[in-house]
Amino acid sequence: MHNVLDNNKSLSEENKRVPRIQSLVHTNMALVLGFLITFAMVVIALTAPFFSPYDPIIQDIPHRMEKPNGLHPFGTDNLGRDVFTRVLYGTRLSLLAGFTIVFISSIVGTVLGVVGGYLGGTFDEVIMRITDIFLSMPYLILAMAIAAALGPGLTNAMIAVSAVWWPSYARLVRGQALSVRTREYIEAAISIGAKPTRIIFRHVLPNCWDVVVVQASLDFGNAIMMAAALGFLGLGAQPPQPEWGAMISFSRTYMRESWWMAVFPGLAIFITVLGFNLFGDGLRDLIDPRRRKLS
Repeated sequence: MHNVLDNNKSLSEENKRVPRIQSLVHTNMALVLGFLITFAMVVIALTAPFFSPYDPIIQDIPHRMEKPNGLHPFGTDNLGRDVFTRVLYGTRLSLLAGFTIVFISSIVGTVLGVVGGYLGGTFDEVIMRITDIFLSMPYLILAMAIAAALGPGLTNAMIAVSAVWWPSYARLVRGQALSVRTREYIEAAISIGAKPTRIIFRHVLPNCWDVVVVQASLDFGNAIMMAAALGFLGLGAQPPQPEWGAMISFSRTYMRESWWMAVFPGLAIFITVLGFNLFGDGLRDLIDPRRRKLS
Protein backbone atom coordinates (compact mmCIF):
# COMPACT_ATOMS: atom_id res chain seq x y z
CA MET A 1 0.00 0.00 0.00
CA HIS A 2 2.78 2.38 0.96
CA ASN A 3 4.62 1.50 -2.26
CA VAL A 4 1.53 2.36 -4.34
CA LEU A 5 1.13 5.71 -2.57
CA ASP A 6 4.81 6.48 -3.00
CA ASN A 7 4.62 5.62 -6.71
CA ASN A 8 1.55 7.82 -7.20
CA LYS A 9 3.21 10.67 -5.34
CA SER A 10 6.38 10.38 -7.41
CA LEU A 11 4.32 10.25 -10.62
CA SER A 12 2.40 13.39 -9.67
CA GLU A 13 5.61 15.21 -8.83
CA GLU A 14 7.09 14.05 -12.13
CA ASN A 15 4.02 15.26 -14.03
CA LYS A 16 4.35 18.68 -12.40
CA ARG A 17 8.05 18.80 -13.16
CA VAL A 18 7.72 18.01 -16.89
CA PRO A 19 5.78 21.17 -17.87
CA ARG A 20 8.16 23.20 -15.73
CA ILE A 21 11.18 21.77 -17.53
CA GLN A 22 9.51 22.27 -20.91
CA SER A 23 8.78 25.90 -19.97
CA LEU A 24 12.40 26.47 -18.97
CA VAL A 25 13.68 24.90 -22.19
CA HIS A 26 11.26 27.00 -24.25
CA THR A 27 12.30 30.15 -22.39
CA ASN A 28 16.00 29.44 -22.73
CA MET A 29 15.91 28.70 -26.45
CA ALA A 30 16.60 32.40 -27.03
CA LEU A 31 19.54 32.19 -24.63
CA VAL A 32 21.00 29.13 -26.37
CA LEU A 33 20.57 30.53 -29.87
CA GLY A 34 21.90 33.92 -28.85
CA PHE A 35 24.90 32.34 -27.16
CA LEU A 36 25.72 30.28 -30.25
CA ILE A 37 25.58 33.36 -32.50
CA THR A 38 27.66 35.53 -30.17
CA PHE A 39 30.16 32.74 -29.60
CA ALA A 40 30.52 32.28 -33.36
CA MET A 41 31.11 36.03 -33.79
CA VAL A 42 33.78 36.03 -31.10
CA VAL A 43 35.51 33.05 -32.73
CA ILE A 44 35.41 34.80 -36.12
CA ALA A 45 36.85 37.97 -34.60
CA LEU A 46 39.72 36.06 -32.99
CA THR A 47 40.52 33.86 -35.98
CA ALA A 48 39.68 36.13 -38.93
CA PRO A 49 43.10 35.68 -40.69
CA PHE A 50 42.53 31.90 -40.87
CA PHE A 51 39.29 32.23 -42.85
CA SER A 52 40.63 34.21 -45.81
CA PRO A 53 43.99 34.52 -47.61
CA TYR A 54 43.36 38.16 -48.58
CA ASP A 55 44.34 41.38 -46.86
CA PRO A 56 41.40 43.63 -45.87
CA ILE A 57 43.21 46.85 -46.81
CA ILE A 58 45.50 46.13 -49.78
CA GLN A 59 43.90 47.19 -53.09
CA ASP A 60 43.64 44.97 -56.17
CA ILE A 61 42.34 47.24 -58.93
CA PRO A 62 42.35 44.61 -61.77
CA HIS A 63 39.76 42.59 -59.81
CA ARG A 64 37.57 45.50 -58.72
CA MET A 65 33.78 45.08 -58.36
CA GLU A 66 33.71 41.37 -59.15
CA LYS A 67 30.50 39.53 -58.39
CA PRO A 68 30.48 36.82 -55.69
CA ASN A 69 32.39 33.80 -56.99
CA GLY A 70 34.56 30.93 -55.82
CA LEU A 71 37.61 33.10 -55.15
CA HIS A 72 35.63 35.94 -53.58
CA PRO A 73 32.46 34.57 -51.89
CA PHE A 74 31.14 38.08 -51.15
CA GLY A 75 32.62 39.70 -54.26
CA THR A 76 35.08 42.61 -54.31
CA ASP A 77 34.59 46.34 -53.76
CA ASN A 78 35.46 49.26 -56.03
CA LEU A 79 39.14 49.01 -55.03
CA GLY A 80 39.39 45.25 -55.59
CA ARG A 81 39.41 44.34 -51.90
CA ASP A 82 37.72 41.10 -50.90
CA VAL A 83 34.40 41.95 -49.20
CA PHE A 84 34.30 38.63 -47.33
CA THR A 85 37.67 39.39 -45.74
CA ARG A 86 36.65 42.91 -44.83
CA VAL A 87 33.42 41.66 -43.22
CA LEU A 88 35.41 39.15 -41.17
CA TYR A 89 37.89 41.76 -39.97
CA GLY A 90 35.01 44.15 -39.35
CA THR A 91 33.79 41.74 -36.69
CA ARG A 92 36.81 42.67 -34.61
CA LEU A 93 36.11 46.39 -34.78
CA SER A 94 32.40 46.02 -34.11
CA LEU A 95 32.83 43.71 -31.11
CA LEU A 96 35.59 45.96 -29.76
CA ALA A 97 33.34 49.00 -30.10
CA GLY A 98 30.38 47.25 -28.46
CA PHE A 99 32.44 45.91 -25.55
CA THR A 100 34.18 49.23 -24.92
CA ILE A 101 30.96 51.24 -24.98
CA VAL A 102 29.09 48.86 -22.67
CA PHE A 103 32.05 48.49 -20.30
CA ILE A 104 32.69 52.21 -19.86
CA SER A 105 29.04 53.23 -19.64
CA SER A 106 28.10 50.41 -17.25
CA ILE A 107 31.01 51.12 -14.89
CA VAL A 108 30.41 54.88 -14.80
CA GLY A 109 26.64 54.55 -14.52
CA THR A 110 26.80 51.81 -11.89
CA VAL A 111 29.19 53.69 -9.61
CA LEU A 112 27.21 56.95 -9.83
CA GLY A 113 23.88 55.16 -9.43
CA VAL A 114 24.84 53.05 -6.43
CA VAL A 115 26.54 55.93 -4.61
CA GLY A 116 23.68 58.32 -5.31
CA GLY A 117 21.02 55.77 -4.41
CA TYR A 118 22.64 54.87 -1.10
CA LEU A 119 23.78 58.31 0.05
CA GLY A 120 20.85 60.31 -1.31
CA GLY A 121 20.81 64.05 -0.60
CA THR A 122 22.40 66.68 -2.80
CA PHE A 123 24.73 64.28 -4.60
CA ASP A 124 21.84 62.07 -5.65
CA GLU A 125 19.77 65.07 -6.80
CA VAL A 126 22.60 66.44 -8.94
CA ILE A 127 23.32 63.06 -10.56
CA MET A 128 19.64 62.42 -11.28
CA ARG A 129 19.10 65.86 -12.82
CA ILE A 130 22.13 65.37 -15.08
CA THR A 131 20.75 61.93 -15.94
CA ASP A 132 17.37 63.44 -16.82
CA ILE A 133 19.04 65.93 -19.15
CA PHE A 134 20.86 63.17 -21.02
CA LEU A 135 17.79 60.91 -21.16
CA SER A 136 15.65 63.72 -22.56
CA MET A 137 17.77 63.85 -25.73
CA PRO A 138 17.93 61.20 -28.50
CA TYR A 139 21.01 59.03 -28.03
CA LEU A 140 22.13 59.16 -31.64
CA ILE A 141 21.78 62.95 -32.03
CA LEU A 142 23.73 63.62 -28.85
CA ALA A 143 26.40 61.06 -29.78
CA MET A 144 26.72 62.67 -33.21
CA ALA A 145 27.27 66.08 -31.62
CA ILE A 146 29.95 64.77 -29.26
CA ALA A 147 31.66 62.75 -32.01
CA ALA A 148 31.65 65.78 -34.32
CA ALA A 149 33.24 67.86 -31.58
CA LEU A 150 35.92 65.25 -30.88
CA GLY A 151 36.60 64.52 -34.55
CA PRO A 152 36.00 61.46 -36.72
CA GLY A 153 37.51 58.15 -35.64
CA LEU A 154 36.51 54.89 -34.01
CA THR A 155 38.00 55.82 -30.62
CA ASN A 156 36.18 59.13 -30.52
CA ALA A 157 32.96 57.40 -31.61
CA MET A 158 33.25 54.95 -28.72
CA ILE A 159 33.85 57.82 -26.29
CA ALA A 160 30.86 59.72 -27.70
CA VAL A 161 28.47 56.77 -27.38
CA SER A 162 29.74 55.92 -23.89
CA ALA A 163 29.15 59.53 -22.83
CA VAL A 164 25.44 59.29 -23.69
CA TRP A 165 24.88 55.68 -22.59
CA TRP A 166 25.81 55.77 -18.88
CA PRO A 167 22.62 57.56 -17.62
CA SER A 168 20.42 54.50 -18.25
CA TYR A 169 22.70 52.45 -15.99
CA ALA A 170 22.79 55.18 -13.35
CA ARG A 171 19.00 55.35 -13.12
CA LEU A 172 18.61 51.56 -13.16
CA VAL A 173 21.21 50.95 -10.44
CA ARG A 174 19.93 53.85 -8.34
CA GLY A 175 16.51 52.25 -8.16
CA GLN A 176 18.07 48.96 -7.13
CA ALA A 177 20.24 50.69 -4.51
CA LEU A 178 17.21 52.45 -3.02
CA SER A 179 15.60 49.05 -2.54
CA VAL A 180 18.70 47.37 -1.13
CA ARG A 181 19.56 50.06 1.42
CA THR A 182 16.34 49.32 3.36
CA ARG A 183 17.23 45.66 3.91
CA GLU A 184 17.95 44.31 7.39
CA TYR A 185 21.58 43.42 6.71
CA ILE A 186 22.29 47.03 5.70
CA GLU A 187 20.81 48.23 9.01
CA ALA A 188 22.89 45.63 10.82
CA ALA A 189 26.06 46.82 9.09
CA ILE A 190 25.28 50.42 10.05
CA SER A 191 24.60 49.42 13.66
CA ILE A 192 28.04 47.86 14.06
CA GLY A 193 29.70 51.01 12.72
CA ALA A 194 30.57 49.99 9.14
CA LYS A 195 31.70 52.89 6.95
CA PRO A 196 29.49 53.99 4.04
CA THR A 197 32.16 53.04 1.49
CA ARG A 198 32.35 49.52 2.90
CA ILE A 199 28.57 49.16 2.91
CA ILE A 200 28.30 50.44 -0.67
CA PHE A 201 30.99 48.23 -2.19
CA ARG A 202 30.58 45.20 0.08
CA HIS A 203 26.80 44.96 0.45
CA VAL A 204 24.89 47.28 -1.90
CA LEU A 205 26.91 46.95 -5.11
CA PRO A 206 26.99 43.10 -5.21
CA ASN A 207 23.18 43.10 -5.06
CA CYS A 208 22.99 45.36 -8.11
CA TRP A 209 25.23 43.35 -10.43
CA ASP A 210 22.49 41.07 -11.74
CA VAL A 211 20.49 43.93 -13.26
CA VAL A 212 23.68 45.47 -14.63
CA VAL A 213 24.73 42.23 -16.33
CA VAL A 214 21.32 41.76 -17.90
CA GLN A 215 21.16 45.37 -19.10
CA ALA A 216 24.70 45.15 -20.50
CA SER A 217 23.86 41.99 -22.45
CA LEU A 218 20.80 43.73 -23.91
CA ASP A 219 22.78 46.89 -24.72
CA PHE A 220 25.65 45.16 -26.52
CA GLY A 221 23.79 44.85 -29.81
CA ASN A 222 22.49 48.42 -29.57
CA ALA A 223 26.02 49.69 -28.92
CA ILE A 224 27.25 47.93 -32.06
CA MET A 225 24.44 49.54 -34.03
CA MET A 226 25.30 52.98 -32.64
CA ALA A 227 28.96 52.59 -33.57
CA ALA A 228 27.96 51.40 -37.06
CA ALA A 229 25.57 54.35 -37.41
CA LEU A 230 28.34 56.83 -36.59
CA GLY A 231 30.61 55.01 -39.05
CA PHE A 232 27.91 55.26 -41.70
CA LEU A 233 27.63 59.01 -41.07
CA GLY A 234 31.40 59.45 -41.37
CA LEU A 235 31.94 60.15 -37.65
CA GLY A 236 33.18 56.70 -36.69
CA ALA A 237 35.83 54.43 -38.21
CA GLN A 238 37.50 55.94 -41.25
CA PRO A 239 38.65 54.29 -44.50
CA PRO A 240 40.45 52.01 -45.07
CA GLN A 241 39.36 50.42 -41.77
CA PRO A 242 36.98 47.50 -42.49
CA GLU A 243 34.17 48.67 -40.21
CA TRP A 244 30.67 47.57 -41.17
CA GLY A 245 28.96 50.95 -40.95
CA ALA A 246 31.72 52.67 -42.91
CA MET A 247 31.62 49.89 -45.53
CA ILE A 248 27.88 50.39 -46.07
CA SER A 249 28.33 54.15 -46.31
CA PHE A 250 31.18 53.79 -48.78
CA SER A 251 29.16 51.42 -50.99
CA ARG A 252 26.08 53.63 -51.37
CA THR A 253 27.32 54.99 -54.70
CA TYR A 254 27.64 51.49 -56.15
CA MET A 255 24.38 49.95 -54.89
CA ARG A 256 22.84 49.37 -58.33
CA GLU A 257 25.76 47.65 -59.99
CA SER A 258 27.50 46.16 -56.91
CA TRP A 259 24.78 45.33 -54.38
CA TRP A 260 27.01 42.89 -52.49
CA MET A 261 29.23 45.69 -51.19
CA ALA A 262 26.42 46.88 -48.88
CA VAL A 263 24.30 43.75 -48.40
CA PHE A 264 26.89 41.54 -46.70
CA PRO A 265 28.09 44.11 -44.12
CA GLY A 266 24.43 44.85 -43.42
CA LEU A 267 23.71 41.16 -42.88
CA ALA A 268 26.69 40.94 -40.52
CA ILE A 269 25.26 43.79 -38.43
CA PHE A 270 21.81 42.18 -38.44
CA ILE A 271 23.05 38.74 -37.36
CA THR A 272 25.35 40.11 -34.65
CA VAL A 273 22.74 42.42 -33.15
CA LEU A 274 20.12 39.64 -33.30
CA GLY A 275 22.46 37.25 -31.49
CA PHE A 276 23.19 39.66 -28.66
CA ASN A 277 19.53 40.63 -28.30
CA LEU A 278 18.46 36.99 -28.08
CA PHE A 279 21.20 36.29 -25.57
CA GLY A 280 20.19 39.31 -23.47
CA ASP A 281 16.49 38.37 -23.53
CA GLY A 282 17.26 34.79 -22.54
CA LEU A 283 19.62 35.88 -19.77
CA ARG A 284 17.00 38.28 -18.40
CA ASP A 285 14.40 35.51 -18.30
CA LEU A 286 16.86 33.16 -16.63
CA ILE A 287 17.91 35.60 -13.89
CA ASP A 288 14.50 37.14 -13.16
CA PRO A 289 12.29 34.44 -11.56
CA ARG A 290 9.15 36.59 -11.85
CA ARG A 291 9.45 36.72 -15.65
CA ARG A 292 10.12 32.98 -15.68
CA LYS A 293 6.91 32.30 -13.74
CA LEU A 294 4.91 34.48 -16.10
CA SER A 295 6.28 32.64 -19.10
